[in-house]
Amino acid sequence: MRRALTAGLVVMGLALAGCGAATLTESVPVVAQPAPPTRVQTAMTPPQPRLARGGLPQPGSVVARPAPVADGETAVAAPQSPKASNPAPTVVTPPPEPPVTTTVAPEPPAPPAPVPVNLYSHALGPQLSAAVADVPLRAYVPNSDAATVSVIDPTTMKVVDRFSVGTRPHHVTPSWDLSKLYVNNTEGNTLTEIDPWTGRPTRTIRITDPYNLYFTPDGAKAIVVAERFQRLDFYDPNDWSFIKSVGVPWAGVDHADFSADGRYFFASCEFSGQVVKVDVETMTLVGRANVGSLPIDVKMSPDGTVLYVANQGRHGVSLVDPETMTEIGFIRTGTGAHGLNVSRDAATLFVSNRMEGTISVIDFATRSVRQTWRVGGSPDMLQVSADGAQLWASNRFHGSVSVIDTTTGRVISTIATGAGAHGVSLFPQPGQHSVGHNGVYR
Repeated sequence: MRRALTAGLVVMGLALAGCGAATLTESVPVVAQPAPPTRVQTAMTPPQPRLARGGLPQPGSVVARPAPVADGETAVAAPQSPKASNPAPTVVTPPPEPPVTTTVAPEPPAPPAPVPVNLYSHALGPQLSAAVADVPLRAYVPNSDAATVSVIDPTTMKVVDRFSVGTRPHHVTPSWDLSKLYVNNTEGNTLTEIDPWTGRPTRTIRITDPYNLYFTPDGAKAIVVAERFQRLDFYDPNDWSFIKSVGVPWAGVDHADFSADGRYFFASCEFSGQVVKVDVETMTLVGRANVGSLPIDVKMSPDGTVLYVANQGRHGVSLVDPETMTEIGFIRTGTGAHGLNVSRDAATLFVSNRMEGTISVIDFATRSVRQTWRVGGSPDMLQVSADGAQLWASNRFHGSVSVIDTTTGRVISTIATGAGAHGVSLFPQPGQHSVGHNGVYR
């Protein structure tokens, strides 16, 4: 009995001892294992500049940064047992990147439409420059074979004066500032200066072979066309001191005009079928166009894009691109196309067909002949009256000048002058300046 009681007590004690061990263990904090991390998708922010030493971005480099989580929330550990005393580790989200702002520069404003060019805008008339408002209107006719100049009063259509000049006068040229007139005495190697207020010669200037005479549009240089010597001689028009000579390797250089900006001088070479281009600033030959046969007078279109060249041998007018110096067209006018002059409204071009006694009227807009007038004689050089109503034409082989109505084409009057009537100049005319020949104004 005692053995059985003792054995039972021992078993009970052992059982109580096991329970105490379990209680002791529960009093120690239990660290909960964190839950498996939640799977997130990585997104890409806009490319950011790669930072170099000092925190400055490296030029041309960018680096992509993954966002901490897909939606920007903060990731947390799974819930733990309330008995756990140690918190689970947390993931801290860095502050969001500042938004990248791209500044787009505004589109530049469209350039204004180019203003249409009209080289003759100052010569549309009938108003005259104040510099010549009180100059008596006269027509000056050089009689090449008589070495004289006839002076005509256009109001009466009569010759009111005649005086001798040098040998073989071909053209009467207004000076750039409109204060003088120069008779080009080719074989006399002189210029006869005329005072337009009195209509009388004032002095003679020694110049080699002045077949024709031009002035650069800025008035800085005079260009003497020395046809016999195949050259263009540049002078200072203030004192007629020599500047430079430009040789032309083609025979017959004689008539010319300027580019719209005045930089280039285009001259025909009558006996070699060429038109040369000269840079008036550097005074060098820079190009040429081959139009063939016998090119004579030259006029720039009002918009400055086409050079019109009368061709006496081809009986019409060559159209030349002044940039490329190529012939881009040809207009048939009449036998012996020779002289050119722009109408007062700058809409048409008058062409004298010297060998058939006609005047053709070319429309600048269509580049075609609008009409042809039979006027008789041998019309050579041309001039338009200030009001545009009359066209004056010298008759080279008839020793006279014809005055033609520009509306009807009818000859109003024919006035006898002298042998070899050539480069008639009707003066004064509308325009700020003369660029030469027998009166070309801008």
